Amino acid sequence: MKKIVLATKNPGKVRELRAALAHLPVEVVSLADFGELPDAVENGRTFGENARIKACFYREKTGCDCLADDSGLEVEVLSGAPGVHSARFAGFHADDATNNAKLREELRAHGVTCSPADYRCVLSFAGLDGTEYETEGCCEGKVALEPKGENGFGYDPYFYTADYPGRTMAELTIEEKDCISHRGRALRAMVRKLEEYLK
Repeated sequence: MKKIVLATKNPGKVRELRAALAHLPVEVVSLADFGELPDAVENGRTFGENARIKACFYREKTGCDCLADDSGLEVEVLSGAPGVHSARFAGFHADDATNNAKLREELRAHGVTCSPADYRCVLSFAGLDGTEYETEGCCEGKVALEPKGENGFGYDPYFYTADYPGRTMAELTIEEKDCISHRGRALRAMVRKLEEYLK
């Protein structure tokens, strides 16, 4: 059976990606299954560039087809920040708590309690045969100082989605989130491509 490596160790991303690929005739593994691997140097200026860098780098390191995601939050009042720096908004070793604290700090510094924002995700697939695919998804909404909800990860408790007014991503069920999330939209487009690739 073919194997696809998910180029992430983030358990939340692994869960979402695995679930979307479960029906495909492929074994889905993550970087955590390979022990110590070097980190890809994500020096791209866009989500697409970073996703492709990771997919190609880990295809080479693992000897397997690879699917990489680069995604983040783009906040209007912050001129699109944190953008490609979403995972390290509060510094190189930041976690969800410190990144969310930085988001609140930046909103306050701009004198606002909320701002239009979107979540953006680009998926990049790098096959051993040289095949490459890229898909993108976006979810519009706003970020606010007041967190709500216990589900999800990252900025989810602060991101109020336009699709479910008054509710954050962290208040949605997995099924609801899947239907509207940036990653869910990018994944559905990628799955269609992978179905053809795996025929």
